[in-house]
Amino acid sequence: MRRIRAVLAAALLAMVLPLAVASPAHAGPGLAIRGADVSSLAKSEALGGVYRYADGRRGDALAILRDAGVNYIRLKVWVNPADGYNTKTQVLAIAARAKALGQKVLVDFHYSDTWADPGKQTKPAAWENLSFDELRQAVYDHTADVLGALAAQGTPADMAQIGNELNGGLLWPDGRYDNWPGMAALLNAGYDAVKAVSPGTQVMLHLADGADNDLYRWWFDTAAQHGVRYDVIGLSYYPYWHGTIAEFQANINDVALRYRKPVVLVETAYPFTTADADGWENIITSAEPYPGYRATPGGQAAMVRELARVVRQVPNGLGLGLFYWEATWTGVPGNGWDPADPSSGNAWENQALFDYSGRALPGLNALGGS
Repeated sequence: MRRIRAVLAAALLAMVLPLAVASPAHAGPGLAIRGADVSSLAKSEALGGVYRYADGRRGDALAILRDAGVNYIRLKVWVNPADGYNTKTQVLAIAARAKALGQKVLVDFHYSDTWADPGKQTKPAAWENLSFDELRQAVYDHTADVLGALAAQGTPADMAQIGNELNGGLLWPDGRYDNWPGMAALLNAGYDAVKAVSPGTQVMLHLADGADNDLYRWWFDTAAQHGVRYDVIGLSYYPYWHGTIAEFQANINDVALRYRKPVVLVETAYPFTTADADGWENIITSAEPYPGYRATPGGQAAMVRELARVVRQVPNGLGLGLFYWEATWTGVPGNGWDPADPSSGNAWENQALFDYSGRALPGLNALGGS
């Protein structure tokens, strides 16, 4: 079924230095959000990951991003993951660093112990046997706990996602696509928690398959019928999976105008090489994953600039910006995709914004200058 098809590959799966900063490659004002998902950063650093400016000097990864123009980071939250990462502990620490650098923070609630995406929305183990009312309360309490802690340390979240890639709902089966009253109640529990503990935080609802207009109209029309509350619409669009750029542009424009909400391309990425760094086969291995854009540093940067152009052209100024997915997920041994398997590798390192020596790539400047 097209509307709920799985993106299974996603399961394998947040001082200016002139040499590291390029001038914007477009006319007119930049995007309000020039963001990067850095959810894997805390674990990478703990395992010895190194990040460098384009000229080879070592630096703090968030500072390198900031100096290139990245003004927003995204951090996912799992409830009780096997490896202890992507929890409130790391979110608080990374958010404090980002805020000190002047960056904003988007918190991405998966409401799971592991990856939540269109192919799976598995309840946290601790929530498996809860009644529906208890489950709804757990969503509220978990959301309030993380965002309340951020506010208490003086680094409130600027935006929060209630669920991740919600094509088929969340917390299956209670909030699945075939139980819209349940889904709406769970989503609104998250919304209410955000506004109760951090009133200035904007609430995003996020779907994958960003070129699928039938999906977006069905989902957000039905959400409206069930009184689902939100402030911003997020879209995932990976050019090698989700249709043509023209189809993505048509959909994001339609979504912004139809629902009169700001829109964000909240996940995208592109490879800078076909080579592998960690012995774990990469998800994308084609030399030209999207026609006209090679898997090279220049091709990656060109794709980032093109997608930024699409978002800038959303009517009525409703295109807020974009987040590059897992910009810092380099091939550090032990920082693999499966939190339950330390031997798993990273199938994404050829799409990071740092090369295999840890140097910032041209794609980072393209993102920061978008």
